[in-house]
Amino acid sequence: MTGLTAVVVRLKLSLLRNGLRRSAGRRAAYVTSLVMVLLFAATQLLGLILLRGNAHAASVAVLGIEVVALGWAVMPLFFPSGDETLDPTRLAMLPLRPGPLVRALLVASLVGIGPLFTLCMAVGSVISVAHGAAAYGTAVVAVVLTLLVCVTLARAVAAANIRLLTSRKGRDLAVLSGLVVAVGAQLVNFGARELGMAGLSRLGPVGDVVRWVPPASAIGAVDSASKGSYGVAAAQLALSAVALAGLLAVWSRNLTKLMTAPDSSTLQAAEPGPRERASRGLSRLLPAGRTGTVAERSLRYVWRDPKTKAAWVTSLAIGLIVPVFNALQGTGSVYFACFAAGMLGIQMYNQFGQDTSAFWMVAMTISSNRDAHAELRGRALALLLITLPYAALVTVATTALLGTWDRLPEVLGLSLALLGAMLATGAWSSARFPYSIPQEGYKNVVPGQAGLAWISILGGMVSAALLSAPVIAATIWLNVTANGDDWTWLLLPAGAAYGALITLLGLRLAAPRTARRLPEILAAVSKG
Repeated sequence: MTGLTAVVVRLKLSLLRNGLRRSAGRRAAYVTSLVMVLLFAATQLLGLILLRGNAHAASVAVLGIEVVALGWAVMPLFFPSGDETLDPTRLAMLPLRPGPLVRALLVASLVGIGPLFTLCMAVGSVISVAHGAAAYGTAVVAVVLTLLVCVTLARAVAAANIRLLTSRKGRDLAVLSGLVVAVGAQLVNFGARELGMAGLSRLGPVGDVVRWVPPASAIGAVDSASKGSYGVAAAQLALSAVALAGLLAVWSRNLTKLMTAPDSSTLQAAEPGPRERASRGLSRLLPAGRTGTVAERSLRYVWRDPKTKAAWVTSLAIGLIVPVFNALQGTGSVYFACFAAGMLGIQMYNQFGQDTSAFWMVAMTISSNRDAHAELRGRALALLLITLPYAALVTVATTALLGTWDRLPEVLGLSLALLGAMLATGAWSSARFPYSIPQEGYKNVVPGQAGLAWISILGGMVSAALLSAPVIAATIWLNVTANGDDWTWLLLPAGAAYGALITLLGLRLAAPRTARRLPEILAAVSKG
């Protein structure tokens, strides 16, 4: 090991050790994650070994390795702070040449939980498919290639996107990591269910393609060597080796650029100031006055504030995933489409908490119940501009997947009534139970206000369900009475009218309470 490589490895170990010394909570989290990863890796290793001799072992092995490689490719984008050494710009002031630096960082990258898990997966994969001396020899090379390709892939992706990861957009990506985990869990659940019904034979066609995609091609080479196809095995190993060489070249080139070129964000700061903004796009369609201004400001928060954007994207994704995936699995009901309206309606709760201490500027402009009503109306309008078309889209998609077009009017009517009820209760809860949202970290409620958040959201959801009871009762009645199906289409206009009416009534009732409680609201939302 050269001097630079040893220094970088010691640097990574020091960063890890000092990070664990910072708090007992961090040590506990690290030890817990280490134990969980080791248990999961041992389970995967044992499962792959038990697959040895199975006709579909090769398909499972190559697909498993490709999923691991995909994880290495996306993890730096969503968890850039997980490894301090991923940011090569920290070393820009040191007189280092790209070649030795790449070699040192590559060796340092092999230290950690992730490489250990990947090594277990690669070893288990080759054991499941290796038969014969030639295959065992190929397996040794395949394990090394698989591990190096995965680690180099993560480094190349991080180096290519490091400017993005250290910018505001990069922090937005990190905030959305929870969404990626949630969507990934749903996809895994969907895939496991399909495999449980159809068996491992469904993996065959996909495995035949993936065995030629690096780094899974290295595992495919072991399987080919076991079958005596030495030429194919050599070609598959060569594919992984070429991919490794290509990734190293890309990583080295991006590293050189990062170490020698100035940050473009610094250059932009020296340019003349921005031109005066003019109303354009959607803002021109908003109503004049305070309602339109508040709606535009709320939409900008949704687009620019990481916490607000993460909450919206999560609600949009979960609101789509639950009804659509259940419909795809054949276990869902068309009424699950109302889940989208419910998830998006939650965004109306704690409207002022998003402003944090800056709410004082809003409070200074509210001097009457009319001002408070316009403020709440503008925030509700911004929410409706996103929620209404999205809830309709999810309802239509769920109906189409289940083939129950005759249920579309009543489900859409129910969704609109539920959305209106949640807007009404959300406006009232925002004034009565405001709480602060921390700007840093992953928490959505500051310590000490969790009770307020639970009362606001759960109480509001129960109240919204009760307020929607007339439309729900009408839906049940029409579905259980004779010839009631002929009149279910009336539930669409009835639900829309009821939702609009209850929204207007809720905003009207919440406005005086908001105007009276401005000091209390400001104190509650300024704790973050």
